Amino acid sequence: PSVEDLLPQCDVVSLHCVLDDNTRHLMNAARLAMMKPTAVLVNAARGPVIDETALVHHLKTHPDFTCGLDVFEDEPAMKPGLEECTNAVIVPHIASASLYTRGGMATLAAQNVAAMVNGWAVWDKEDVTPFLELPIADVPKRAPSIVNAKDVGV
Repeated sequence: PSVEDLLPQCDVVSLHCVLDDNTRHLMNAARLAMMKPTAVLVNAARGPVIDETALVHHLKTHPDFTCGLDVFEDEPAMKPGLEECTNAVIVPHIASASLYTRGGMATLAAQNVAAMVNGWAVWDKEDVTPFLELPIADVPKRAPSIVNAKDVGV
């Protein structure tokens, strides 16, 4: 079934896709109109996956429709009228705000700096847990998370 086949049947639609040319404005005015008047739309992906101007109009004209957002199309700004929609739950983008996650982010950043200063190679595996869970003496002598390494010549 297509998205268009499923939307009229769904009570809840939760978006978890990447943002690319195929998913930009995945939820547009036409697709919002296909949803149940009492449906819930959650965007746990990226802001531009939803046409926010169309969403504001839909929320204002369908008071029983609700949405949950922690990302916005033009982040950090919201489209005019969104914050006045009482049927929109808007929260800060804090999914990574746990001590473990923030500590891990800091550890990976520090390891990237150490690797660049020392001339170590880039880690060539997807799994970065060795950098987060091994004793410091056993951590690989690599840069764990330079996603654009080829672009910057490292």
